[in-house]
Amino acid sequence: MPTFAAIDIGSNSVRLKISRLVGRRLQEIHEDRAVTRLGESVFRGGFLSPQAMEITVKVLRRFHRAAQKHAADIVRVVATSALRDARNSAAFLEWVRSATGWQVEIISGLEEARLIHLGIVFSSRINASPVLMVDLGGGSCELTISVKGHISETVSLPLGAVRLTNEFFHGDPPRKSELRQLHGFVQREIRRISERIVRSRPKVVIATSGTAAALAAVCYGLYKKRGVSRNSVSRVHMRRIAKILSRLKLDERKKLSGVGPRRAEIITAGAVVYAELLESCKLPGFRYSPLGLRDGLLAQMAAEHDRTTRSRKQIESERWQSLRAAVEHYHIDMNHALAVREAALDLFRSLRSLHRLHQEYSEWLSAAAMLYEVGDYVNRNGRHRHAHYIIAHSEILGYTPAQRRIIAAIARYLGKSRPEAGDPAMKPLAPAERACVTKASLLLRLARALNLSRSGAVGRARARVQSGSVRLRLMARPRTSVDLELWAVEKETGYFREVFGRELSAEAS
Repeated sequence: MPTFAAIDIGSNSVRLKISRLVGRRLQEIHEDRAVTRLGESVFRGGFLSPQAMEITVKVLRRFHRAAQKHAADIVRVVATSALRDARNSAAFLEWVRSATGWQVEIISGLEEARLIHLGIVFSSRINASPVLMVDLGGGSCELTISVKGHISETVSLPLGAVRLTNEFFHGDPPRKSELRQLHGFVQREIRRISERIVRSRPKVVIATSGTAAALAAVCYGLYKKRGVSRNSVSRVHMRRIAKILSRLKLDERKKLSGVGPRRAEIITAGAVVYAELLESCKLPGFRYSPLGLRDGLLAQMAAEHDRTTRSRKQIESERWQSLRAAVEHYHIDMNHALAVREAALDLFRSLRSLHRLHQEYSEWLSAAAMLYEVGDYVNRNGRHRHAHYIIAHSEILGYTPAQRRIIAAIARYLGKSRPEAGDPAMKPLAPAERACVTKASLLLRLARALNLSRSGAVGRARARVQSGSVRLRLMARPRTSVDLELWAVEKETGYFREVFGRELSAEAS
């Protein structure tokens, strides 16, 4: 039974959850959390403070010991808003690596929202649709509209509780002018998505993270005699709570049920965001869920380990939607992209005994086949370099940064250049991955060659592996010629011999 550890380095707190995959379900075995306020100095001056970094690294060392104690097979560590904004994030990442050996991924706001959505959908039963999911953290607020378990729209707004507290509040309690300025800023940001939320008519609003938990606890403490649910907050109650909190001093907020000493410092700003969101989008209220980013990370790890888990189909659907969106955005010929993809996957299957790539490489090859022409959007001159950059840095949901780098490298070498260990595309990859990328890239070159005329002349290509050679038979469609495709395959025979040590021949039938 594999064991996974997920770590979320947030702007306000750092969280750990360790779970074991039992059958097709994740079973939690350990959880930990600490408030470190890593983003506090970032939102003031743009830099992570040495003190906050030291405290956070100390917590991560504790998490590292827990991961070792519970024999975690895979550990994934992600960082969100504070690390996205900090100018000295590289120093912190190196400090974490030297202290724990972990490579931290800085994920985008959209990827953060996708993972939160995955964690909620995978770990809970939601019968209503559409659903609005809200995650208000220390540095940002992710809003996701989910329809029948699939993301319809998502946006990341700079409305984190730590960020807003530092930016707008200087008095205790905050002055009326400060509150007016905060309300104006929050309203402006929420307007970016309010019309879409209203139009989607969500039947349920699910809120995650510590601020939502604290607000639900405050609501229950104030109004439980009126029959309110422990984890739900109505729009009317949220409006009243925001007003109450804005008039209380810090010491008074600390005494409220469910509000810890550190949460009391930032809860007023968080309450304003929730109150404005519910009012602007005409939402009846929200329901708190303890699920979040870590649960999404765990679901993703489980899906990558076992392709039969429920989250696997969810991830594949998200990836496919994101790939199709990228194809449309960069004006790629969809029919050609699909044809190259199909040819690449056929070659992957028929030449499996030769390339011996892991099954996951079929996914990376498939994505590279869909996206290899994105460089044309910038300029045909240097288009393969442009394609590598765009793929490696684009928001293709469902893929980790490391996976996007692999996909980008596969798509990079379709011109005259060949993969070299020192190339910018290959250097970030592990040595074992470089060899795999070289093989996958050659399969993509062949798939492109089989579709060079863009006429669909090749109905099917069958590859036969023999002792010292590979024979490729191109079956032409009626009244078409595959001469151009045969010429293109012939041009790859030398490189094929160099990579696989076999002679490649092609013939039409």
